[in-house]
Amino acid sequence: MISLVVPCYNGAKTLRLCLESVLAQTRRPGEVVVVDDASTDGSAEIAEELGCRVVRLPENRGVSAARNAGIDATTGDVIFFLDADVALRPDAVAGAMEILERDPEVGCVHGVYDVEPLIDDGPAEWYRILHAVHWRRRHLGEVNSVVFALAAIRRDVLLAAGRFDERLRDCEDVEYSSRLAVRSRIVLTDTVVGRHDDGSRLLPILTEQWRRALPLIPLALATARRGAAKPEHANSPAGILSCALALACLALVLLSVPFGLFHPLASALPVAFVAGFAIADPVLVGFVRRQRGVAFTAYFMAVHLAVHVVLVTGLAAGSLRLLCWPRGSRTEAAWQIRRSRRGRCSA
Repeated sequence: MISLVVPCYNGAKTLRLCLESVLAQTRRPGEVVVVDDASTDGSAEIAEELGCRVVRLPENRGVSAARNAGIDATTGDVIFFLDADVALRPDAVAGAMEILERDPEVGCVHGVYDVEPLIDDGPAEWYRILHAVHWRRRHLGEVNSVVFALAAIRRDVLLAAGRFDERLRDCEDVEYSSRLAVRSRIVLTDTVVGRHDDGSRLLPILTEQWRRALPLIPLALATARRGAAKPEHANSPAGILSCALALACLALVLLSVPFGLFHPLASALPVAFVAGFAIADPVLVGFVRRQRGVAFTAYFMAVHLAVHVVLVTGLAAGSLRLLCWPRGSRTEAAWQIRRSRRGRCSA
């Protein structure tokens, strides 16, 4: 039996579309469970109205806790995790099950987003959607990581890998993938597709990128210790390097001014590295241009640069924290607790 689990926190805007897409599947799940993570917007009532079983958490605990509660509340041999802001194509569940049934060695299948957002909320959302579509489709096939927004996993494989880490409210997929990849094969497929309602305001998008960047270096080290292969890159390594060098050169230029060491030619270095960033991923640029035209591509790359600035500074801050606060120290533990309390379920 297939159990479909939807973690939800204040998802009333999209939850009905999400669940209606589940009920319209060509291969219907045997049970549909919505885990309401202490929503205040009537999400639970929407799920009950559509005939879904609802598990209510007494307080907001984050997407990892909601997924764990969904696991505990279901009995299917396969669990299909679906975020509340994603609406599946009618054949998505069937597409995932076809792969799992054809190859018993594949323990987890996850899918990609449609190029059209679930609800069109403007250019910032189009940036997010097109970037997510491109990087996932670039890695189709056997992979080392999972995005649990739309993913089917065998229960025995999931139990062997363990529960989702409830201390994490960001990058929980990255951490879990490092445990799963050493135990089972993972497939990313475009036969499992859903429309996603993504963030539509630039500042929250940048804030989320900052939160997600901070733990990436520690998680990468943990992945290496487990012997798991590196996860797939969402961004071009050349682009990240170009942005980092541009920021480093800009910092040197600014620091040289008070000491009278500034030279006009030095200011050309940050500009040169920004230009390098712009051409670091020509396939992405071409994809966006074909989808939305030249004018939007210019906007896309400006936002992409801003996201990379936040990513690079977040990686640097996370690395500095790792050096200054030894693993297991009280200072690090307190920081993790504060960070966890600030986060929310983003399902």
